[in-house]
Formats: sequence, structure tokens, C-alpha cells
Amino acid sequence: MASELEPEVQALDRSLLECSAEETARKWLQATDLTREVYQHLAHCVPKIYCRGPNPSPQKEDMLAQHVLLAPMEWYLCGEDPAFGFPKFEQANKPPRLCGRVFKVGEPTYSCRDCAVDPTCVLCMECFLGSLHKDHRYRMTTSGGGGFCDCGDAEAWKVGPCCQKHELSVSQVEEEEDPLEHLSEDVRARTYSLFAIMFRYAVETLTWDKESQLPADLEVAEKSDTYYCMLFNDEVHTYEQVIYTLQKAVNCTQKEAIAFATTVDRDGRRSVRYGDFQYCEQAKSVIVRNTSRQTKPLQVHVMHSSIVAHQNFGLKLLSWLGSIIGYSDGLRRILCQVGLQEGLYGENSSLVDRLMLSDSKLWKGARSVYHQLFMSSLLMDLKYKKLFAVRFAKNYERLQSDYVTDDHDREFSIADLSVQIFTVPSLARMLITEENLLTIIIRTFMDHLRHRDAQGRFQFERYTALQAFKFRRVQSLILDLKYVLISKPTVWSDELRQKFLEGFDAFLELLKCMQGMDPITRQVGQHIEMEPEWEAAFTLQMKLTHVISMMQDWCALDEKVLIEAYKKCLSVLTQCHGGFTDGEQPLTLSICGHSVETIRYCVSQEKVSIHLPVSRLLAGLHVLLSKSEVAYKFPELLPLSELSPPMLIEHPLRCLVLCAQVHAGMWRRNGFSLVNQIYYYHNVKCRREMFDKDIVMLQTGVSMMDPNHFLMILLSRFELYQIFSTPDYGKRFSSEITHKDVVQQNNTLIEEMLYLIIMLVGERFSPGVGQVNATDEIKREIIHQLSIKPMAHSELVKSLPEDENKETGMESVIEAVAHFKKPGLTGRGMYELKPECTKEFNLYFYHFSRAEQSKAEEAQRKLKRQNREDTALPPPVLPPFCPLFASLVNILQSDVMLCVMRTILQWAVEHNGHAWSESMLQRVLHLIGMALQEERQQLESVVEEHVVTFTFTQKMSKPGEPDNSPSILAMLESLQNAPYLQVHKDMIRWILKTFNTIKKIRESSSTSPLAEAEGTIMEESSRDKDKAERKRKAEIARLRREKIMAQMSEMQRHFIDENKELFQQTLELDASASPALDSSPMAADVTLTALGPAQAQVPEQRQFVTCILCQEEQEVTMESRAMVLAAFVQRSTVLSKNRSEASQDPEKYDPLFMHPDLSCGTHTGSCGHIMHAHCWQRYFDSVQAKEQRRQQRLRLHTSYDVENGEFLCPLCECLSNTVIPLLLPPRNIFNRLNFSDQPNLTQWIRTVSQQIKALLVLRKEESTPNIASSKNLENMDELQLPEGFRPDFHPKNPYSESIKEMLTTFGTAVYKVGLKVHPNEEDPRVPVMCWGSCAYTIQSIERILSDEEKPLFGPLPCRLDDCLRSLARFAAAHWTVTPLAVVQGHFGKLFSSLVPNDSYGNLPCILDIDMFHLLVGLVLAFPALHCQDFSGSSLSTGDLHIFHLVTMAHIVQILLTSRTVFPCLPEEDGMDQEHPSGGEEAAVLDLYRTLRQCTGSVLRAAPSGWHLWRSVRAGIMPFLKCSALFFHYLNGIPSPSDIQVSGTSHFEHLCNYLSLPTNLICLFQENSEIMNSLIESWCQNNEVKRYLEGERDAISYPRESNKLIDLPEDYSSLINQASSFSCPKSGGDKSRAPTLCLVCGTLLCSQSYCCQTELEGEDVGACTAHTYSCGSGAGIFLRVRECQVLFLAGKTKGCFYSPPYLDDYGETDQGLRRGNPLHLCQERLQKIQKLWQQHSITEEIGHAQEANQSLAGIDWQHL
Repeated sequence: MASELEPEVQALDRSLLECSAEETARKWLQATDLTREVYQHLAHCVPKIYCRGPNPSPQKEDMLAQHVLLAPMEWYLCGEDPAFGFPKFEQANKPPRLCGRVFKVGEPTYSCRDCAVDPTCVLCMECFLGSLHKDHRYRMTTSGGGGFCDCGDAEAWKVGPCCQKHELSVSQVEEEEDPLEHLSEDVRARTYSLFAIMFRYAVETLTWDKESQLPADLEVAEKSDTYYCMLFNDEVHTYEQVIYTLQKAVNCTQKEAIAFATTVDRDGRRSVRYGDFQYCEQAKSVIVRNTSRQTKPLQVHVMHSSIVAHQNFGLKLLSWLGSIIGYSDGLRRILCQVGLQEGLYGENSSLVDRLMLSDSKLWKGARSVYHQLFMSSLLMDLKYKKLFAVRFAKNYERLQSDYVTDDHDREFSIADLSVQIFTVPSLARMLITEENLLTIIIRTFMDHLRHRDAQGRFQFERYTALQAFKFRRVQSLILDLKYVLISKPTVWSDELRQKFLEGFDAFLELLKCMQGMDPITRQVGQHIEMEPEWEAAFTLQMKLTHVISMMQDWCALDEKVLIEAYKKCLSVLTQCHGGFTDGEQPLTLSICGHSVETIRYCVSQEKVSIHLPVSRLLAGLHVLLSKSEVAYKFPELLPLSELSPPMLIEHPLRCLVLCAQVHAGMWRRNGFSLVNQIYYYHNVKCRREMFDKDIVMLQTGVSMMDPNHFLMILLSRFELYQIFSTPDYGKRFSSEITHKDVVQQNNTLIEEMLYLIIMLVGERFSPGVGQVNATDEIKREIIHQLSIKPMAHSELVKSLPEDENKETGMESVIEAVAHFKKPGLTGRGMYELKPECTKEFNLYFYHFSRAEQSKAEEAQRKLKRQNREDTALPPPVLPPFCPLFASLVNILQSDVMLCVMRTILQWAVEHNGHAWSESMLQRVLHLIGMALQEERQQLESVVEEHVVTFTFTQKMSKPGEPDNSPSILAMLESLQNAPYLQVHKDMIRWILKTFNTIKKIRESSSTSPLAEAEGTIMEESSRDKDKAERKRKAEIARLRREKIMAQMSEMQRHFIDENKELFQQTLELDASASPALDSSPMAADVTLTALGPAQAQVPEQRQFVTCILCQEEQEVTMESRAMVLAAFVQRSTVLSKNRSEASQDPEKYDPLFMHPDLSCGTHTGSCGHIMHAHCWQRYFDSVQAKEQRRQQRLRLHTSYDVENGEFLCPLCECLSNTVIPLLLPPRNIFNRLNFSDQPNLTQWIRTVSQQIKALLVLRKEESTPNIASSKNLENMDELQLPEGFRPDFHPKNPYSESIKEMLTTFGTAVYKVGLKVHPNEEDPRVPVMCWGSCAYTIQSIERILSDEEKPLFGPLPCRLDDCLRSLARFAAAHWTVTPLAVVQGHFGKLFSSLVPNDSYGNLPCILDIDMFHLLVGLVLAFPALHCQDFSGSSLSTGDLHIFHLVTMAHIVQILLTSRTVFPCLPEEDGMDQEHPSGGEEAAVLDLYRTLRQCTGSVLRAAPSGWHLWRSVRAGIMPFLKCSALFFHYLNGIPSPSDIQVSGTSHFEHLCNYLSLPTNLICLFQENSEIMNSLIESWCQNNEVKRYLEGERDAISYPRESNKLIDLPEDYSSLINQASSFSCPKSGGDKSRAPTLCLVCGTLLCSQSYCCQTELEGEDVGACTAHTYSCGSGAGIFLRVRECQVLFLAGKTKGCFYSPPYLDDYGETDQGLRRGNPLHLCQERLQKIQKLWQQHSITEEIGHAQEANQSLAGIDWQHL
């Protein structure tokens, strides 16, 4: 079908391209009926351009549409060529006032916490950097997309509304002119008519709902039978369901289905099939059938292609209109007029209304296009913004209902524009007064919550899924309410008052439906069966919390409003209590001669509810009466006399009793739902409008009634009335040994009741209750939080209530009460309480939870002990109450209170006969303390002639009334020395002291001031006595301690003397087992040399080790069973200078020569724990067996991958994948006799070359079968076997079977991991990989030591030391388990790369060999050749010659590549010798000249010899250090003590240790005969020539260390960079999770279907794929949107790590939730870099996954 289409389509395109825009426009200009002309043009052209086939080609469609359809319109508008017309419009236009930049997803937005009117006011990055807010406290977030920048909007900012770019020039401010003046008459007319037609066309096509016919004026005569099967997005079905269904319905591949699904998700719809009607209908039925089982089916329509074409063009048109109006405010104004013009059909007929009301019927893509248009037109034009706001408010109810039934997220709904309208203060006020917006919102909200019970309260029982979904959506209405209330009016008009109070009425209706919802009854007998639904009610309460607070704030701003609101609230509360006394019998209570009537009500038997919003609102308003002093100014207007205090307190009191009973364990059988409700009731999110207000309501009630009456009602509600009203009840109670639970419950209830009284009297820190302001309240919260423990900023913020602007007000006061301590490398910055603030600590602070209270008490007592003070925690001095609440304090001296105190003290005195508890007593003491503090304060602040009515001291010293029981004072004195009350002794002492002080003050006010002084003297002396007593005790304790210590040390000495020989042995053992032997005394007087004939002789150290699995000790020998170290081998690119190198085919790759760019090495690390080989084998087998069982049970990943041989070290759980055998220095085993005359270098090279040649000939012999023996004989004659060389000799392997097995095991593991191949012991590459891993590991450790400027042989961590020693020795012994011929072949090849040999072609040139790898390979392969050489030259001579030869090659390498730059080295290098002696300089120059001759003078002329010598020294240092490490571990020669200190560069010491001359060039001079020919052969190589002629690159020395990339100081620049990063695969789409590779700096599109690639037959995400190319399996990434570091290793392992960005409070902000500005912390970046350089990333992941099981469940490979 497609092939037939092609020529036809091309002809069509040609005919379309030929029509000229100018002509069309001219035709339109002359037309009489413009609408008809334009519509005909569209009807004709649109279907020819859009939707021509199954697969849309957007670029081509856009090009054609621009040419044929949009260009004529642009001509028509401008009346000339638009290329000239539009710039003219722009010039005439004023610079824009508003920025209006619409945010992309993930773009950074900034809000100023000091100046923004509310948190929704944000700036884009550009405006923010140009504004004055960048020096304020700002908050940074990433946008979800869709909002716009508020720069230039004066109503959004208290100060600084404009950035430098949008500053207004003075002339513009004067008058608001009409933007249309800039356009000429006829342009206006043309624009108006064209916009009207186009906008109408777009709206009509988009809202068109017939599927196969077009509007009449767009129909064309001949109509094809081409349809689309169009799939629409919904938020119900998952990606997987859609992909699966599509594969079935339209037979596409999975990749295509994924592409379809992604487009549907992004644009809201996508055609999945093209063809005739039947063909599409069939696909539709399959899709519907497949998706309708659990949920509603996917939405699919079969649409005629021309309809889809017109809709696509409609969208194009809307975007075009949006771009056109950007040229001029005038054009924008005209578009607004067109959009809001009422149509012919009356209400809601304007185009804007039509679009808004069909919002929920449109698909995602169409919605976002027209929302964008509204934002750039209606919301940018201040005049029309108002008109639009009115339309929006009028349609509010319909729009919200549409949204609630729609299933798209809020951000795709037109309802979301409320945030743009309602947050503008002037618009919000206007809509309240003119459209009664508050009432509309609240009524709409209530309409959606229809479920009520018989009393008309909301009922959330057994919600269906659909209702729950609706309820979630309805909550967004509360947000709208919050937006409307967020900016508070300063000036009130009568209309505003009236409309606000109407809204307030509606709000009370809402609260009335909540008053008493979810009532609960105590379960007795059996546990509750179904947990009741409680979350919905609390969700509602939480969402409304801010709204309730803001309603109160509004009321507080106007006295009339406050009085009216108070009356309304009171009457609603009275209605709620309508049935208050009916049917409940009254009951009379009497104690101490007081009696009161109340109702019979038991919380533990009747229904009770925790939701009382009406009572709480009234409490809030009552406090405002006091705060704003309305209560004193207009008492006659307030119904205060009508209040019935018992009615007010009844419900809040029930609520508090419920909490007390839950704590006492009486409601255990009601399950968790109740526990959770109580938790949230006290929680910081809800308490402000729940618990706090209940306390205030009780305070209100008490301040209006007789305290005795209140206390009796309190006792009755707490069900404790019996205990305190019958005198001997306590005795009887304990004698009828009742149920232990009941005793315990009653005790807890008494404690809770006392606690409640403490709170009622002590909590006066709300402005209006006490004489304080808001900052005092916050200070007090902070002080009490910090008295628990020092806290980080974020913890503190979490524990303080936020207001509607997400502010806690903490920053303003924190400096006054706390010190900040900066964080170290881990952890976070902490605030610590200032010592002078501890005196404000109140043990019974009402926001403490039980746990916090006990922690705080402990912390404060500890602090007092440290400061040598007494440990009493007396109640703090409190601010005075406001007059309205002043009578509250009388509770403390009321008769009932004294009776309760007396009873409890009585119990404590006769402490055996009663059931009482210490915390009960502690609370009574606290209450007595409060009363004394109160009296003292009143006495101190009393004005002349006034009598202080608070006389607690007198009452407390009077005996009890009826029975003459002892007074409170007397009982306290007798308790002071009670042994069972040690803890409370200090507190009682404090009370008695304060009592005396008050008595003195009372007496002094009546007599002379002399007595007062005496009193203080007396008090002082008693205090001194206390102090002296304490001091004496401390002294005795100290002496006792010293005596004990002396005895102990005496016993120790005695023990050592007796067991002398035992101690001697252990000391020796220690020496042998620890790396301290390096500096053992014997080594001090010998010059230590690590290699060569002069090698220092070290006596054999015997080594004993213990197996961590069976705890047996064993000596390491050659014959014994093998001991092994747990090890981890991994591929590494940490040292790589070339990450781009494509990985070769592992089966064919030959790793013999390592390129100097070290593009990928094999690193071995170990945790240093030792096991028997057989123990390890058993352990590993059990791990494997366990894994197989686990796989059958669970399908989770573990932190290690058993199939790849991974396991965790049994001791430290460090990730390992193999084991290294422990060996003795293997060279000593193979070293034979040492003849005195060893060959020099030249002789040795000749000998070795001959031996290699001989071997080659022999190998050839073996491979070619003997054709004629005569030939062979001739060959044998040719073959001059060097003297003493016996190629037929095969040495015996000295190692035990188990050691040989382990040598093979580890060798194979290195080979398998390093080459990523299947294990194969026979492969000739195994030994090469082992040598390479040894070399690479040493190089990486040398790098780390150099970067940290640590000495080479300083104290290495023992795990590193053990690992290197074992690795070097293993590599040296590995040749014994490899066929000799293989190793000899490797040696021959390596050797001939330096000493040319015709038999080997195709070897790399000297520039392409890493010399250290070469050295290790040669040294470790040499024994295989040497073992057949009986001529008497020793192995160590060979080592020395190899080392010298490689060193010389390296020097030539350095000189050849140093032509580009002569580094100026740091000065310290020159310290050893300020000026190198002339000899060295001359020698280097000489050598350089030789090189120039050999290379044919391509090498540029030498600078000074001094320069050359410096660059040689610098370049060769890393090589020398690596060699020193290598030979040190290989031969076990201790390092000289000079190298063990840091500071100097150690060049000479290294040379001596390695038996090199300090003037390295002497090597060349001593061996000049052979060296000259070698240098020549090296320089003649083609590659060297190419390099010198600049045709290729080479690595120069010393190689720079690799570092992680540099990160910007300010995090927002990273976010900005990432927000402009679009996904490389899905055409310019913004990436959802941009992720930065910290190793190479690439940005990747992580965690999405679009960028998945296939890796080894599995789909993996972009990050995982990148780790393989960049880090050979391990990667470090920064997830930019989350501000989180991600470590990945392989496909199944990963973890998150804390990022190197901290805010000003020293905390990271993972997930950017807090939004504080973040700055780079270099130390933390260094820490991550160090993990990377030490190859510890995989280990870090292993530990993290072991510690946190949930990490194992994440599919890391999809990131």
C-alpha cells in the first residue's frame, strides 16, 4: 500500500508547495466573506498535509503547514512579508513587564523566604540571579513543569519585584496605556477578524465529538475510507498492561509497543493502526476486551483521518497563536478579546469557556497546548486576567466536578490554574466580594462528600475504591481555599466583611459535619475484629489545619469580624451540644465541703470522638479576644456571660481523658487504629489545631468557673472521684489485694490527671493566654527540643509546626538559644543548647512524648551532675497570664487540689500500705513547686498597698481540715530523708528552700529588711553545708579509686614476673606476624638492597597464622596444606588514560603487552582474613547450596552473586570472589648456587637471546613431524646450544597438592574476571593475567600514596600489606603450575620487544608498552628459562639485568615523549641536590644527542641538560616506586628506614635500594656497546617515526593522576545544566532523571524506557550501560534531580551514597525536599574520590546492601 502512495504523495506535495502564500493572502484581503474563504482553504489543504499514512512524519507536516497554511495568515496579518512585519511589531512594543517564562520539567525555581507573598511565588534562574533576592534566605526547588516565573509581578513580592532585566523605566510607570495604540487601525481590524476565525476553528475541531463526520463548513465532496484507531491515555492502566495489550491487538514488536505506550503517556493519544473502518474497528475491540477485566477499559476511538488531521492542525494553530502574540502586547490584547467575547448562545459561550468546560474530554497533549496559550495570553494581560478570573470563578463548581470525575493528574487539568489566579491578592479579594468565592469553594467541597451519618456528620466507613479516589481528588479544593486565604487583607470594606462572614458560616457548616465524626467505644472482652477506617478523617483534619489557622488569622485582623465570628461559632457549638443533658442523669459531687452538679458520663463506657473542630475553633477565637483586647474593650458586645463553662470543657476533656486511658492501657483491645489517632492528635502536623486547642479550651473553662468545681468534674471524668473523695479508700484499695492491672491503671490515670493540671497552669506561651509574643513560643519549643539532645537543622524544623508558608520561624530565634557545630567528614551540623537556656527547661513540657520526656530528664540531670549542681529540675519561672485567664492560677491553691496533694503525699509517707508510684509523687512536687514560684513572682511584682491573694505557703503549712492530718510541709520534711526517695531528695530540698525564701519575703514586707538578709545568710550557710558534704564524699570516692588502681597494677606486675617466659614468646610471635619486621634492628647496619647479587640476606622468618573458620593455627610452609586470603578481583579503569577504547573480543584478545594508557586493568584487593583452603571450600559449598535453596523460595538478588563465585568474607562480610594462597618468598626456593663471576649485561643478553633461539628451534622441531632424520641432524648442528643449557630438564614442583590447587584457582579467577571469559585453566593467557593484576594493583597503590603525599613504605594498612605480599608471591610462583613451554614462550616474546629477534614479528613499539607491566612479566617469567640453565649465573643476576634493561628502555621512552613539555617540578624535588652535578646533565645531553641521531633529527633540539634531567627524574619516579614495592614484596627485603618518612622525594634512597646508580645515565655508559644498537633498533620503529612526525599520540610521563570531574560550587547550576539536557533518543524530550557520571562527566538519561540498551542479552538502563564502557562495570553517578550519589557495580548491585553537597547547616538534602541552597563540600568529594581510587566502590555497595535489605529489591540494571 505504501509504495502506491509514494508517487501520489510526492505529486501532492509539489502542488501544495507551488501555491504562494502571498497570493492566498491577497485573495483573502479581497474576499467579502472571509470566514468562508479561509474555511474552504483549510478544508481543502489540511487533510492533504496531515495524516497521510500510518506513521506520522512531524517535520514534513510542519514544513508543509507552515508554507501552505500559516504563511498566508502571517502575510494577511502584517499586510507585507512577515520577515519585515513582525520585527516592526516588536520595535513598537514596550519591553515586557512580566517575565512569564513557563517552566520546563525539572528546571530550577527559586522562592525568597523573606520577600515572597506566599511559597507559590517563584523566579526562574535568570531572573533570580539578577534580583536582590539572591542574598536573602531563599528556597530552591525543581519545577514539575507548567508554572511560570513571577518576576515583575508587584503583587507577588513584598520587595524587589523585578530583576535587572525587567526593571521598569520611570516613564512607563506613569499611566497604564492601552497596548492597542501601537497598532494601526487596519492591522487591528485584520488581526481581530483573523484571530476570531482561527481561534474558533481550533476550538471547534478540538472539542468536536463525532468520529466520522466533520463540521459542515469543513466537509469536502469526495471522502476516502481511511481511519485511525486512536488510543488515549488514562492514569489507571500501567505501562506493562498497555504494552502487552498492544502487542496482542496490532501484532507489533515489543519495541514498537513501548514506543506507542511512551507517546500515549507523553501526548495523551497515539494512533496505533491506519486503514479502512473495519480494520481499525477490529483492533479496537481487541484492546477493549483485553483491558476491561479489572478496571474500566482503555479508551479507544476509531476516527476518520480528516478529523484527526484537523485536530492536529488545531493544536498547531494554538501554538502558532501563542508565538505570534509574543511579538506585541497589542496582538495579545486582541486575542484575549476574541477569547472572552460572549458568543451568540448566552452564558458560557465564549471560546475560553468552551475550552475550559470541555477540558476533561480533551487528551493530555491538547490540554497542555491550550493551557500554555491561556498562560501566555490571558494571564499576562492584567486587564483580561481579571475578566478570566471571574469566568473561572463562575464556572468553578463545574470545573471541579469535571476534575473529580476525570482521571488525569491535577497538573493536566484546567483546575490547576487556580494557583495562578487565587494567589494574586487583589484578584482573590475581588472574587470573594464579587463572586462569593469562599462560599463557593466550601460548598463545592461539601457537595462531593455526601456520606453522612444520622447526626449529619461525615462518615468515611468502608469507602469503595472509587470513593477513596474521589476523596483524594476533592482534597485539592482545600488547597484552593488555602490559596484564597493566604494573603491577608489590611483594609476591610463592608462587602468584604459580609462575604467573609458568609464564607465563615459555610466553613462552620463544614466543621459541624466534622464535629464528633468517627466516634469510638471501648472494646471490652474481646479484641476488635475490623480495624475501623480512621485515616480519611485525619487526612481531612491535616489538610484543613492551615485553613483553620488562616481563618482565625483573618478574624483577628478586624474587631467587628472577630466578634461576629465568635458569636457564630458559639451558636454552632451550642447546636452541636443540643442534646447535651438529655437522658443523662445529673449527679452531685462533693469534696472538702464544695459540691457541684454534673452529668453521669464515663469515657470508658460511652462513645467518644477525637474530632472536635468547632470547639477548637472557638478556643482559638477566645484567645484572639484576649490577644486583641476586644474582650476588655467591648465586653457588652460579647456573649461572655452566656457561656456555660461546663459545656465548653466537656468534649475537650473527654478527648484528653481518652488519651490518658489509652496510655493506661485500658483501650488495648481497640487495636492500632486508635493508637494511630492518638499519635496524630499529638503529632506536630495536627497538634496546633487539636491537642493545643483542647488545652486552651480547658484553660478558658477553668478561668470562668470555681477551680474546686472544675477539679471535681476532672476527677469524675478521669474516673478517680472515688479514690480521692473517700478518705481511707487507698488503704481499702490495697488491702483487698485487687487486680494488679486495675491498680496500675489507676496509678497511670492519677499521673495523667496531675500532668493535665500542670499543663493547664503552666502552658501560657501562646500569645493571648500568657503575656508573651510569638517568638517566645518558638524559642521555648526549640529549647525543649534541644534539651533532649543536640539536633540537626532539619530535625529541628521537623519538630516545629509549619505555618501555611512552610515557615517555622526558627531562623529568627535560633541564634539566641543555641550554638551551631559544623559537621566533619560524615554526619551533619548540629545545634547545641546554650547553657544559660537550661533554666527555662520544664520537665512537663506539653509537647514531649513519653519517650522524649524521659530522655530529656536524663540529659538534664546528667548535665547538672557534670556542672556539680544539685539535680533538682524545678519548674521554670513563667510569664504572667493575660487578664482574661488570670484566675487560672487559683487551681493551685484550691481546697480540692490541696486535698489531692495531701492524699498522695500521705501515701508516699506510709509507703507500704498504698498503691502509689514515684512519678505521681514527682508530679505533685512539681505542682507544689509551680505554686511556690507563682506566689514568689506575685510577691516580687506586687504594687504598693495591694494584697497578694495567692497564699499557697500558708495553706501548705496548715494541717488537714477534718482529721487534723499532718500539713503538706510537715510531710515534705519527713520525706526529705526517706531512703526510698533518693532521686527526689534534691527537689524536696529545693521546695523547702523556696518556701523559706517566700516566708522571708512575706515577713520582710511587713517588718524591717534586716530579716531578709538574715534569711539569705541562713540559706547560704545551708547551701554551703550541702556543698561541703558533697565535696567530702567526692574526695573519699577518689581516694578509694586510686587505692584500687594501685592494687590492680601491683597484681599485674606480679603476674608478669611469674610467667616471664610466656611473655617472651608472645613478643617474638608478634614480631614475626606483624609488618613491623621491616625496621627490625638487624637491618639497620647493612645497606639494604632489594635485588641483584648484592641482595641483602634476610634470615627466614617463620610465619604462623590462624584460620578464621576453624581457629587452628598453622605455619606457612611449602609442603603444608594451603592457607588462603579472601580476595576480590575486578576489572578497573581507575588509572585509564583512554576510556573510549572499544573492548576487544575477549576470546581473541592478547593481554601480553599493556599499553601505557592502562585503558583497562585487573585489580585485586583483599580484606586480609585468612582461612584454610579446605575450610574455605566447605564454606563456599554451603553458600552455594544455600543460594540454590533461596532461589526456589525468593526471587530477590542478594548482595553477592554466587554464580560468579562471589561470597562474603565469613568474618567481616566483605565482598570477595576468590582466594589468594599464602606463600613464602618463592625466589629463595628457585635460587641456586652463586658463582663469583656473574655475566655483565651484554653477555647476559647474548646468552638469553641464544637460549630463546634454541628453544624456538626446538619448538619448531616438535611441531613439524620428522620428515627426514638427516635434516634434523643438520639442524641440530646448526643449533649451538649455549653452554650449560639443558632444554630437556623439567624442574620438580616444590609445592604441596593443596597449594598447587589454590595457585590454579586464583589464577583462573583473575583470568576469568580480567578478560570476561569462561574459566579455562589451560589457556596460555592465564599467567599473563596474573602478572598483569600484580603490576596493576601495585601501580594503583603507588598512585594513591603519591596523591596523598604519603611515604612509599610508611605504615600501610595491614590488609593492603598482606594483599600485596600475597599477590606478588603468588604471581612469582604461578609459573610452577603452568606448562614450561608456555611461560618460556611469553618470556621470549616480552624479551624480544626490547632485544629484537627476527622470529617474532608484529611486536608493539617502545612507546606502546607500559614498562612496569613489562618488568613484572619478565622478572616473573624468567625462572622458567633459568631453571634449565646450569651455567652458574644466578636468578638474582637475571633480575638485576632485566630491571636495568627495562629502566633504560623507560628512560628512552621518557626522553622521546618529553618533547612537548618540560615540566617545572615542585621545588622540593630539587632539595636533595640543588643543582644536579654537571656529570648528570652532560650525560643526559649526550644520550639525547644519540637519540636525535637515531631518529634522524626529527627530535627537536634539546633544551638545557638541567631540564632534561629534571624531566627524566620526574618521569621515572613512579616506575621506581612501583619497582621498589614489587621487589620488596617479592624478595621480602625490609625497606630502609629513610624511605619510611614522608617529605623528601627519596630519589637517592630508591636508587640504592634498587641497586641503581644515582646518575641513571651511567647505565647507558657502562653498557654502551650493546645499548647503542638497542637504542637504534627502538628508534627505527615505524610507529616511533610516526609519533615524532606528529601523526599519532603517545602517553608522556609522569602520567597525571585521574580525578573525578570538577563539580560546580553551587548546586543550582548543576540542576540548570540538567534541565536543559534532553533525552538523546526521544527527539528533544526532557529527560526525567538526568544523571551525571562523576568519572567522565557525561550526562545520561537514566531510569526510562527510551534509553534502554541491550547488554549481554539483557535490557539495561543508560547508567548500567555506561558503567561498562566507562568504568568496566563500576560507576559513580550523581542523580541531579534527587541530589543523590549512585554507586553501581555490574547489573545487580548498586546503592545510594550521600552526596558531596551540603546546605548551610551541614546537611545533605537527598531528594531536594527542603530546598535550602546547596554548596559543594570538597572533603566529601575527596572521600568519594578516594573510595573510587582504592577500588572500594563494590565493597561499599556490598556493605550497604547487607545493612539495608530493601536495596536488594531495586532493579539496579534499569537505572
